[in-house]
Amino acid sequence: MKKLSILMIAAGLIGSHAFAQTKTSLFDGKSLKGWHGFNKTGEVKNWTIVDGALVCQGAANGDTGGDIVTDKQYTNFELSWDWKIDKGSNSGVIYHVVEDPKYHATYETGPEYQLIDDTGWPDKLEEWQKTGCDYAMHLPNDQKMLKPVGEWNTSKIIFNKGRVEHWLNGKKILYFQAWDADWNKKKAEGKWKDYPDYGAAKTGHIALQDHGHKAYFKNITIKEL
Repeated sequence: MKKLSILMIAAGLIGSHAFAQTKTSLFDGKSLKGWHGFNKTGEVKNWTIVDGALVCQGAANGDTGGDIVTDKQYTNFELSWDWKIDKGSNSGVIYHVVEDPKYHATYETGPEYQLIDDTGWPDKLEEWQKTGCDYAMHLPNDQKMLKPVGEWNTSKIIFNKGRVEHWLNGKKILYFQAWDADWNKKKAEGKWKDYPDYGAAKTGHIALQDHGHKAYFKNITIKEL
């Protein structure tokens, strides 16, 4: 009986672990179910579905007003997605986003995995503005291999208790530790010095950015850690 109980407990732990590691789709390929406009209610009009992809129409004025966020909030996770952009386009995936009327944009609270046309952007880009960056904070390494504009790329963010990885097309291109001394120094001295709540939340929404340009997303999955 004791042996049976031990086996049952072990089976339960394995089952629980397997459940915790299950990937969940955040996009069903045909609707915006599970998403809503940042700080908004009602129908989303600036995103649509084309050939099974979630497409930003580029309707926002600048980089605010058009982002969509997940209905659910996440803490530790592995987030994967396929994406492409048009020539001269800019977008991003942002996490730990806090919704509140006092915030006008998702990036005021959430760190961003930058997506941009590195070579076709009309202005000169700083390295911290290019694809794969932890935007305005950390730079990708020499493993970054970006496909040409118009072709699908695969990206991944792993966030686990402050340990953060960025992946691009099967390669780990960036690692950093959130909230450590180096992170705090970068925040205090850089772009986010006037955004006190940037990166502070440990739980929040996932956001897809409307920066006023076309961007395409599919195969969006998340695994909670």
